[in-house]
Amino acid sequence: MFMSKEIQAIRDRDPAARSTMEIVLVSSGLHALAAHRIEHWLWTHNLKLLARIISQGTRFFTGIEIHPGATIGRGVGIDHGMGVVFGETAIVGDGCWFYQGVTLGGTGKQTGKRHPTLERDVTVGVGASVLGAITVGEGARIGAGSVVLTDVPPHSTAVGIPARAVAWRDPASGETRRVEQLPDPTSDTMLSLVQRIEELELQIRALQARQEDRVP
Repeated sequence: MFMSKEIQAIRDRDPAARSTMEIVLVSSGLHALAAHRIEHWLWTHNLKLLARIISQGTRFFTGIEIHPGATIGRGVGIDHGMGVVFGETAIVGDGCWFYQGVTLGGTGKQTGKRHPTLERDVTVGVGASVLGAITVGEGARIGAGSVVLTDVPPHSTAVGIPARAVAWRDPASGETRRVEQLPDPTSDTMLSLVQRIEELELQIRALQARQEDRVP
């Protein structure tokens, strides 16, 4: 069945998907991926202008922009998908999963391979940007809102701006091991306030001592 792996991926990972018929009729991510199959075939058969014209129509109807030159594997899913952008030289492995607002983009006006390569079963969170000719390893997870500028190791979780790996997951057991604590802005702010209060108290005591020394 056409797009059967993509349909099954949506059924497995999207709790809002109640039936295959519903997925086929209303899943914008599935529609964009199906259209990309046609666009990519045209692109690789030197019908590049026609491929770009069709991809612009797909973008208009789905809100998802996938360049016809991008290479996308099987069983890929795009949940909701509004604002998702895949660049021309992006490579997406089988089983990857994307949420809305994800960008697989470049970092400038380079030529050649300038977009990311995602290996199998990568998950990219809402609003994340993966930029440049980098590689995201198999089974890695990218946190929402992260900006990834360097390679991400397999089976790791990367978060932040710029993103860094903070945990690794054992693919056999599924057990996650945290290797770096996430920053806590609230705790950092409180610590800074306490340190400032202590500094002010020392200054007040020094002023009081000077005042007492001046009193006859």
